[in-house]
Amino acid sequence: MMSNTMTRDAAWELLCKWNKEPFHISHAVTVEGVMRYFARELGYAGEEDFWGIVGLLHDLDFEAYPDKHCIKEQEILRDYGADERLIHAVASHGYALTVDIKPEHEMEKVLYAVDELTGLIGATELMRPSKSVANLELKSVKKKYKSANFAAGCSREVIERDAAMLSEYF
Repeated sequence: MMSNTMTRDAAWELLCKWNKEPFHISHAVTVEGVMRYFARELGYAGEEDFWGIVGLLHDLDFEAYPDKHCIKEQEILRDYGADERLIHAVASHGYALTVDIKPEHEMEKVLYAVDELTGLIGATELMRPSKSVANLELKSVKKKYKSANFAAGCSREVIERDAAMLSEYF
């Protein structure tokens, strides 16, 4: 049983217990990094670790329970003694898809937005000869975004809803 405040090491251990596919682990680390970035950018530097852990664990249940995504992870996190703030934040990215837990805090809205978008960018990156985002241009991502067959698992509807949700901050 974990303490009320989860460390990054404990979150990593939990992630690796429930996820074995390199893609899922890589996506979790990417979202963690993006969440940390936005914590600093939006004035929440003091909560950067928490934002990062939310990003790291957001798809905790997806590999094992894709049909119960954002539902089963709540149970898993409660079994590990995670606090309700973390559970709400992680599960809220499934709002209007699998759960009725609406993103309320700015951090939850950021997670909701970056999850799908990082998936689309990651898929675009894999198609590039360099396999890197270092030389990726916005126009390339926009072109891929317009192609419904490309990264079909990345919902354009969710990305657009995310953008609207975050428009008040940017």
